[in-house]
Amino acid sequence: MNFSKIEVVTSRSDLSALKEGLSKQKVSGMTVYQVIGCGVEKGTREYEPEIHEKMELLPKQMIMVIVEVDKVDDVIELIKKELYTGHIGDGKIFVSPVSRVIRVRTGEDLFSQQTKQKRQCHSCPYG
Repeated sequence: MNFSKIEVVTSRSDLSALKEGLSKQKVSGMTVYQVIGCGVEKGTREYEPEIHEKMELLPKQMIMVIVEVDKVDDVIELIKKELYTGHIGDGKIFVSPVSRVIRVRTGEDLFSQQTKQKRQCHSCPYG
């Protein structure tokens, strides 16, 4: 099974509808970071008449989800629907392939064909 990482940088907004929609689409995890940044407008707010010469970093949030490749388009449509306001700062969506996932607790390589075969190791709990 192939996975993709979807990262969204958006202005701070209520995520309850997005979380509910992702749950309905069987997305099982979500990470949200509080970040600062700016896009092509260099941090210019919509009500300001001129674009800033220097970048101004504004409070934003970054949302990350890992989904099966066949769910990517549906998840992107949901994100666009739930975060759209039509104003500067609605955000950007980035999609990239995930080449490997390792579960820290067990050491299991979730993409490996040999996840069931563990090495014997006495100093670590996962083989």
